[in-house]
Amino acid sequence: MDAAARFIVVGKVQGVCFRASTQQQARRLHLNGHARNLPDGCVEVLACGSEDALDQLEHWLRRGPPMARVDAVERQPAAIPAGSIDADAFHVR
Repeated sequence: MDAAARFIVVGKVQGVCFRASTQQQARRLHLNGHARNLPDGCVEVLACGSEDALDQLEHWLRRGPPMARVDAVERQPAAIPAGSIDADAFHVR
């Protein structure tokens, strides 16, 4: 894997199929990682793969699925501890 990023997506992003739609996009882009709801109403996305694929995912996250309203996306580089990401999958948590 070339790179990893942690995204925090803010807005109406829970209860609108955001995580499942993110999983579809990530798999299409051959990214590994996960998407999970946070207690504050945001969604965290942790993704590993090529820089280009991460950039494409970020672009998609800024729009999200049709029922979502994305107000902001924060991107941070991520250091992924060995064994913490399934090397062949993107999961919804």
